[in-house]
Amino acid sequence: MSIQSPQGRYIKVGNINTRFWAAGDKGTAVVLVHGLGGSIENWVYNINALAQYHRVYAMDLVGFGRADKTPLTHDLNVLVRFISDFMKTQGIEKASLAGNSLGGGLVLLFAIEFPEKVEKLVLVNNAGMGRAVICDFKVASLPLIGECLTRPSRKGTARLWKKIVYDSSLVTDELVKEGYGLIAQPGAQKALLATIRAGINLLGQRADLTGPLISKLGKITVPTLVIWGQQDRILPLAHANIAREKIPNARLHVFDHCGHMPQLEHHEEFNKLVLDFLTKQDKVVII
Repeated sequence: MSIQSPQGRYIKVGNINTRFWAAGDKGTAVVLVHGLGGSIENWVYNINALAQYHRVYAMDLVGFGRADKTPLTHDLNVLVRFISDFMKTQGIEKASLAGNSLGGGLVLLFAIEFPEKVEKLVLVNNAGMGRAVICDFKVASLPLIGECLTRPSRKGTARLWKKIVYDSSLVTDELVKEGYGLIAQPGAQKALLATIRAGINLLGQRADLTGPLISKLGKITVPTLVIWGQQDRILPLAHANIAREKIPNARLHVFDHCGHMPQLEHHEEFNKLVLDFLTKQDKVVII
């Protein structure tokens, strides 16, 4: 990507070696959590802008980005604890957490399990608000078929990115090369499929995960900003309304002409919105 990112650093989180970015030396801590198949690069247009006023961190979740790949079937609770353990390595006792897609579902689970560690939440097209999900992921949950569908290729990477974003012109050769390089790493496809199958089956997002999560949203009392893309093909906009209605102190902002990654597709407006929420919550516009 053309924008300059912080220098990648590596650290042991438990027995997992992972890569992370850290930027900013003032204000409260903000932790950015990427989605399924993602990496810290998903926040490249955001971290420096947010770091003008906050101490901002982004880590590769275990199994993704440049983090260690594990042969074990993924447990979403393991990923939640991974976030907590990463925060400990950085001496972060309390933070605002922002998560996109799977990362949004994880920070919700984090807020339920570790409420004392959460200042505010930013949910960006977050998973977990219902069964609906793009058909590609449902089919990928099937044995053997999933292995075929997710076999690393540049064409496959480009095809997926064009479903993620609203404007296909954003899918540059550089973006595809970067995405393919990550999924082509040894163990990356296996980790991706394990995570898909932990949260999704042929009927969609697993009811034994979404049901309990939705039932506990009323326990989340911290200020929460829900952000969604109007034209999201991965998770429907209706899920945004569930989050807004079930979380007591939640506000919703919808970006038009936007898909599954508002932080990339409308990064300037996204950064302003999030900074405004983190510092002057009352100015966030409810749509």
